[in-house]
Amino acid sequence: MFSNHPISCYNTGMRVFGPVPSRRFGRSLGINVMPSKSCSYSCVYCQIGRTESPVITRQPFAPVREVVEEVREVLERLRRRDAAVDYLSFVPDGEPTLDENLGEEIACLTPLSIPILVITNGSLLWREDVRSDLRQADTVSVKIDTVSEDVWRALNRPAEGLSLPKVLDGIRAFAGEFQGTLVTETMLVRHLNDPEEQLSRTARFISELSPVLSWVGVPCRPPAEEWAAAPLPSVRETARQVFETAGVPVELLTEEGRTEFGFTGEIVRDILAISSVHPISEEQMERMLHRASADRTVVERLVSEGRLMRVVHGRTAFYRRRKG
Repeated sequence: MFSNHPISCYNTGMRVFGPVPSRRFGRSLGINVMPSKSCSYSCVYCQIGRTESPVITRQPFAPVREVVEEVREVLERLRRRDAAVDYLSFVPDGEPTLDENLGEEIACLTPLSIPILVITNGSLLWREDVRSDLRQADTVSVKIDTVSEDVWRALNRPAEGLSLPKVLDGIRAFAGEFQGTLVTETMLVRHLNDPEEQLSRTARFISELSPVLSWVGVPCRPPAEEWAAAPLPSVRETARQVFETAGVPVELLTEEGRTEFGFTGEIVRDILAISSVHPISEEQMERMLHRASADRTVVERLVSEGRLMRVVHGRTAFYRRRKG
């Protein structure tokens, strides 16, 4: 049975995006139920910008029926294009476990027989209801950037009411309960969580969780704070060695500049839905337009209308959906 919580209207028809191919999870069809960024953290490296007011209160963001119907509709369009989907991924504009309907959405999508993935920052896993929702997923990716409280506060900038010991205890409890595939993700930011002593402590904690794999990445798209830089390549290699020494299966993530976003047949919808959670590089945008037999006027119109914004990171230009 679907929930009937009153929900404010929000970009109906753009809650599902992709599929987005990645080294981590193959071709993933993303699900984003949030009308604007809602997160328990405001990470300095976040590719979709700062969280203006981090929160830890769960709420419904979209009618479950509408989410499920849109997933079905997009899957049908992709089927007609012979486009494969490896995962249905809850990777919203914020933290997915803030969605009060998450468990019901997973339950309603399970009959589609496509593995369900949730990418979470783990900050609410101290709550039994959140752990119960996530236990229904096939794969859960939990972010663990540090186990040092001062670094955590500087790097992840958590909402009021959170403490790192409580967060780590929740992650540990979930790892002990979860019967699916558990992976972890750690984002390294220069001079914050990349000193070797910090890496060792993080790796030791992750080893307790026995994940199938631990991904270690660096900022490669426009971060929330311009100063949030990637560590030097030598430091990344040190991170790999430290994780391996701790007995953690690890793989380094680097720039995925050749990522080909999926195409549903509606170029404006695809651009806005994808860029809401995944900044699109100039090169990626050109390839999307080419596949859709569209030209640059599509992008120029979205920018002039204030629906899309162009940002530069390093020497690369990206397009990010403008909020509000």
